[in-house]
Amino acid sequence: MKKITLLGFLFVLNVSCVGQKTSISPPDPTKYMNTITAEELKVHLYIVASDSMEGRDTGSKGQKLAGQYLISQYKKNNIHSPKGAQDYYQKVPAAFMNKKYGEKLGDSENICAFIEGSEIPDEVLIISAHYDHVGVKDGEIYNGADDDGSGTVAILEIAEAFKTAKKDGHGPKRSILFLHCTGEEHGLHGSRYYSENPLFPLENTITNINIDMIGRRDEEHANTNNYVYVIGADRLSTDLHNICVAANDKYTHLDLDYKFNDLKDPNHFYERSDHYNFGKNGVPAVFFFNGVHADYHKKTDEPDKIEYDALAKRAQLAFVTAWELANRENRPVVDKPLK
Repeated sequence: MKKITLLGFLFVLNVSCVGQKTSISPPDPTKYMNTITAEELKVHLYIVASDSMEGRDTGSKGQKLAGQYLISQYKKNNIHSPKGAQDYYQKVPAAFMNKKYGEKLGDSENICAFIEGSEIPDEVLIISAHYDHVGVKDGEIYNGADDDGSGTVAILEIAEAFKTAKKDGHGPKRSILFLHCTGEEHGLHGSRYYSENPLFPLENTITNINIDMIGRRDEEHANTNNYVYVIGADRLSTDLHNICVAANDKYTHLDLDYKFNDLKDPNHFYERSDHYNFGKNGVPAVFFFNGVHADYHKKTDEPDKIEYDALAKRAQLAFVTAWELANRENRPVVDKPLK
């Protein structure tokens, strides 16, 4: 009797423990969000937007040096390249880029890093930023610290945060592709090439989070940097819009400004960065942006003018939005037609 009673007790205890395990809530991302710091972003940006990168013009020696730096950081953090990319490179031929506008660009590359999902690896979230800028003009180097050095280094920190979570046993359920696009300044060439030659099927791509210029403030927000423009989230998916809002409400508490999300926005920012090549192909996309400022596309867009506290907080918003997208039960529903 005692032996049978003991076995019965252990059985009940085991069932109870299993039940408790399945009811555990997903881990809080705050710990990993807080690894994205102003200090680390600043270290990266002073390298990516340094004179040695010669303004990172598409296909230039300086851009290739910037790409090598990005790859060195992924290797340092043991974040691998995806299948289909050659040692982190997706080559973008000059002929592909020059055909559209008749330019004379050299061969270039998208830089790709990858964390495989633990439960739904075939579904992929893409986090993108362009790492090119406009190069050298009249002997002056245009370092593009905000455009888009800020988004470039934000992705490095976001990737590191996800890798740290994975080391703790909290890797993303869906796969994440960290995509540094080339040729954005010349016509969104890198993202267009990816959309036509995707490493993962676009039908399996659940969302694109695009980050372009998140290190400064514009004249509309002269008295605060605690804001970010949110563009495109609701164009295809009500879910995506709601996810962005909920993530911000819970974790980052930025003022979300939708001014440039208006379909009648005369600036047409929705069509002017790399998310557009995903959105036009039916992939829900959101664009985080700080607006233009006096140094936009000028040689004075330097890393000493970046507001690193704002850069960190906006990068954190992108991270927690990505965390929710990568770990929620269902991918965002596309419930709106292409516009």
